[in-house]
Amino acid sequence: MIKKLKYIVDWILLTGSTVIVCVILGIILGDIFSKGASAISWDFITGLPTDGMTKGGILPAVAGTLVLTLITTLFSVPFGVACAIYLNEYAKPSVFTNIIRASIRNLAGIPSIIYGLFGLALFVQSLRLGTSVLSAGLTLGLLSLPYIITTTEEALKRIPNSMREATLALGATQFETIKDVVLPKALPGILTGVILTMSRAAGETAPILFTGVAFYINDVGTSVNQEFMALPYHLYMLSTQHQAIEQVRPLAYATAGVLILLVFLLNIIAFYIRYKYRTKD
Repeated sequence: MIKKLKYIVDWILLTGSTVIVCVILGIILGDIFSKGASAISWDFITGLPTDGMTKGGILPAVAGTLVLTLITTLFSVPFGVACAIYLNEYAKPSVFTNIIRASIRNLAGIPSIIYGLFGLALFVQSLRLGTSVLSAGLTLGLLSLPYIITTTEEALKRIPNSMREATLALGATQFETIKDVVLPKALPGILTGVILTMSRAAGETAPILFTGVAFYINDVGTSVNQEFMALPYHLYMLSTQHQAIEQVRPLAYATAGVLILLVFLLNIIAFYIRYKYRTKD
């Protein structure tokens, strides 16, 4: 009887908490999209800003965000996955590996603006890359590394050691075991972690603030060595720094809506990949 009562209480608390979170999220999303729906259109997404960003679209910001996310992915994913493979498959338990794991967890907790200042010192000034989408992408790559390493290592830990031992017993090398058995099985978890990390990086403002984002660009740049516009910074400027804040308020809400849709799209892709590979298993 006591166990059944405890189960009911736990279920009520869990369900109630979920409902409260969903209701609050629904209110926030409803407010954003209701106030920005009048400005969201295909022309708004594919058009260039005009009249000091009081009219026109957000194509440079959308393109800049996509290029920024691509550079972040190309930089952080190979290094992050390789580091996780080393820690989980090759490194033996020791003080050194414990220090590495503790350092990774600490790096994950550092405020994003610290990464922005570090990117300014390293990429913009020391390596002389200048304020550019490349510097910003590399900075976001550094910010994303701890999350990718952690999620990848957790995905690798879920693979039973018996599978590794069976493959090694058949004469495969450790590298072949990792490449042909461990990684394919861990791929859903790895891809999910990578995509969720990239969706988080796409919404960051502080790291790109010092490394290359611009307030207003009236074209879609083609070089990684030039400044760029990005949706989160564009939203920040429209909401707080624009000379006609009330006039551009609908554009700010519409920009927020597009950014939310982009992040939701990345999350849906992550869930779909996870579901697809689970059904295969």
